[in-house]
Amino acid sequence: MSSSELSHVPDLAQLQAVLAVARDGSMTTAARRLGISQQAVSERIRTAERTLGIPVFERTARGVRLTAQGGVVIDWATDILTAAENLDHGVRTLGAAGRRSVAVAASNTVSECLLPGWASRLRTVDPQVRLHVLPGNSHQVVHEVSSGTAQLGFVESPRVPRTVRSRVIAHDRLVAVVAPDHPWAARSRPVPVAELTTTPLVLRESGSGTRAFLENAVGALAEAAAVLPSTAAVRDAVITLGAPAVLSSLAVSRDVETGRLIAVEVAGTSLRRALRAVWHPSSPPRGPAADLLSIAAGRHPAALS
Repeated sequence: MSSSELSHVPDLAQLQAVLAVARDGSMTTAARRLGISQQAVSERIRTAERTLGIPVFERTARGVRLTAQGGVVIDWATDILTAAENLDHGVRTLGAAGRRSVAVAASNTVSECLLPGWASRLRTVDPQVRLHVLPGNSHQVVHEVSSGTAQLGFVESPRVPRTVRSRVIAHDRLVAVVAPDHPWAARSRPVPVAELTTTPLVLRESGSGTRAFLENAVGALAEAAAVLPSTAAVRDAVITLGAPAVLSSLAVSRDVETGRLIAVEVAGTSLRRALRAVWHPSSPPRGPAADLLSIAAGRHPAALS
C-alpha cells in the first residue's frame, strides 16, 4: 500500500497527542506530559481530526472528552503506536548487535577514581564498545564475577578467594584523614598505629576492600564512630562527625588539595596495598574485557598493537 492510500492516517506525533489528551482529559496536562506547549497539542489534535475526517474530542467547559467515534479511533491509534514502538526497539536492538560490550564490577575506589580514565582509553581503542559498570564493595565484586554476571572485576581487598583468578594491576596507599579542626590536624608527628586503633573511626561497611585491608594491616579497631556504604559518605562524615577515617589516597586527593580534609601520617604500619583485577577461572578476559585489563595494568591493549 502506497503512502497516498493512507490519507486518513495522522502522523505519529499527532497520534501521541490524541492518546495523551484522551488519557488525561486535558490538553494542558497532556502538554506537560509530552513536554510541548498547549498550543502545539491543540494544533496536533486539530490536524489529526482533519486528517481522520471525524471529530475525536468534544470540547466542554470542563475540558475535552472522547466522542463515540473517537473511542474507536483511540483503540486503533494505540495499536499503531505500539507497532511503531516495537519497530523502534527492534531496529535499536539490531543496531546494537554489532557493538562490543563488557560488564565490569568495580569496588568503590576503583569505580570512582580509576575506572573513568580506563573507560575513556577503552573508547579510544574501540569507539563502539559499551561498558556496563556494576559498582559495589570488593565482596560484591567477587560475587558478580563468580556468578558470571561480570566478565571482569576490580577489587581492593588484601586477599581474593579461590573462586576467581586475579592479577595485580596497580597500587595505592591508604591515608588517615581528619577535618581541619581535628586535634590530629595540628600534630607535627605521625599518629602511632596504637592510637589509630583505639580511636573511633568512620569506616566503610563489612565487605569493603578498604576496611578489610585496614583491619588486616593494623589489627582490631575500636568501635566505629559510623559505618557508611560509600567513600563519598565517609569523606562527608569526617567533616560532620569530626571523626577520623582511613581511605585511599586516590579518593581523598582532591579534598586534601583544597584543604577540606587534612592527611595525617600513621607510624608503625605500611598502608600500601595492591589493586587487583579478578575474573572467573573458566572465562579469562577476552575482547574488550582483555583490552580494559591491559589498560588498567598500564599496557597497550591488543587492539592498539
